Amino acid sequence: MDIILTEEHVRRIDACLNKVLNKSAAVSAFLIDRSGQLIANCGSPSTLDVSAFSALTAANFGATSEIAKLLGEEEFNLLFHKGQNENVYFSLVGDNMIIVVVFDDRTTVGLVRLSISMVMEDLLEILNPIYKNGE
Repeated sequence: MDIILTEEHVRRIDACLNKVLNKSAAVSAFLIDRSGQLIANCGSPSTLDVSAFSALTAANFGATSEIAKLLGEEEFNLLFHKGQNENVYFSLVGDNMIIVVVFDDRTTVGLVRLSISMVMEDLLEILNPIYKNGE
């Protein structure tokens, strides 16, 4: 599905991602659609291939969705990967988007999760009408 984002949409999405970073002290935050298209990002993903990261995030969620179905679940709506130096937290935003936060040991998964929950309603308020109008 093609969507159209206005400057106002982008500004509001950027504000949400910046709020996540400011509240959680994470490294970077991304909003990616489920096809792997990067919608917005903020923070410092200086060494990250953002296009590959976006595509792999979507594929990861697709694979996990199938695992959930095998287990009788409708879907797993969040994922967490812990690394030696960096960690990644993924959460669905409605049916079509994924918010991804990369963070290190300066913060905790709990704080990242809390900061995402603080902007989730705002993101849905921005994104739901866009997808509803695109039907």
